Amino acid sequence: MIRLIAPARPVYLRVVRASAWYDLVVTAGFATPWTYALVHHALSSLGDALGLGVLPELDPIQTLYANLMGSVVVVWAVLRIVRPMAVHGLLDGFARTLFASWQAYALTHGAMRLLWLFFAVEVGFGVAQLVPWWRNQRTDPVHGRTGRAGRAEEHPLGAPRQS
Repeated sequence: MIRLIAPARPVYLRVVRASAWYDLVVTAGFATPWTYALVHHALSSLGDALGLGVLPELDPIQTLYANLMGSVVVVWAVLRIVRPMAVHGLLDGFARTLFASWQAYALTHGAMRLLWLFFAVEVGFGVAQLVPWWRNQRTDPVHGRTGRAGRAEEHPLGAPRQS
C-alpha cells in the first residue's frame, strides 16, 4: 500500500500559488464569450505572425467549451491563490497531466504550433507539483518499509489532522 505524504509546505505552496496565478492570467480571457473572442483573435494573430498557425474560425460550440474551461479554471485558480494547500498541488498536477495529454493529442492532429508553449508550461508545473509527492511517498507502513516520507504523524494528502 502506498500512502502519500504532503511535501514540505512553504516552498511547495509557493509553487501551487504560482501555478494558480499563471492559470488565472492565461485563462481569465476564456471565461466569457466577449473576452474569448478577443483572446481568439489575439492568439490567431500571434500564431500567424510567428508562422505557427491560426485557430479555426470562431463558432458557438467552440466558444461554449472555451467559456466552460475558462470558468472552471478561473475558479480553481482563485481557490489555490486564496487557500493554497498541498493537496491542491497534487490535484492540479493530475489535472495538468490530463491537459498536457489532450494538448499533445491536438498537436499531433494539426493544432496550431503555438500550443507547444502552453504544453511546455503544463508539463513544467505538472512535474513541479507531482514529483515532490512521489518523493514523499510512504510504502507499506505495516511492514516498516518506507520511502522518503515526512514525519510519521503527518496526515496523508496534507489535510489538517482532526483531534
